[in-house]
Amino acid sequence: MERPQTKELHYTLEGVVIFAGLPSNSLDMVHRCCSWRHCEPGEQIVNYLDTSDDVFFVAAGEVCVTIYSVAGKAISFRNLGTGDIFGEYAAIDGAPRSASVEARASCLIASMSAEKFRKLLETEPIVAQAVIRGLVRNIRSLTKRVYEFSTLAVNNRIQAELLRLASIAPREGVTARLEPAPTHSEIASRISTHREAVTRELNRLARLGIIERRTGTLIVTDTDRLTDMLHEMTGE
Repeated sequence: MERPQTKELHYTLEGVVIFAGLPSNSLDMVHRCCSWRHCEPGEQIVNYLDTSDDVFFVAAGEVCVTIYSVAGKAISFRNLGTGDIFGEYAAIDGAPRSASVEARASCLIASMSAEKFRKLLETEPIVAQAVIRGLVRNIRSLTKRVYEFSTLAVNNRIQAELLRLASIAPREGVTARLEPAPTHSEIASRISTHREAVTRELNRLARLGIIERRTGTLIVTDTDRLTDMLHEMTGE
């Protein structure tokens, strides 16, 4: 019997960013090359150092990119939402997976073999250019995070992570709504600290009126003020 969640999901690649600009006949061909999978929250999609090489497209939902240490500590890198791609690194260079990816919410995932993906890059310059831009964005983002880890205090790293999340969240003026709200543990794993430090800083920001917490939602009420606070420490 079909799961209730699946009825609301659309088996389409139209929202996948790297396919924007493809004519409909080309997108139909890509669609025919894909397999589809519905994932529940917490379900593992790929494993760190796995030797598989399929590429995945998030047609609906959200996934989390993470590496777990031997002791079981989670180091989260980022969340990916509807329209994003993952798994392209292994498809391009043939090396093992660089991280684990698991569903953060109910997801619909399309996948394509590495061979077909590489052929797609050769035959569709629009897609190849979009993938290259995505790789460059990732490098810039990781470079910035290394800088933050090396130079910023924990409270400033928390502020930077909130701004990063706010930049991709629905906005209304200087207000951003993070929904669902990231857990304190998730923020801590992203910036290499512990949950208690995140709790203290979020409580302080709430007292200052910069964030507001509601059930299941974290609202950054003034992104400009949060940016100014971080600017005082970084000079950027």
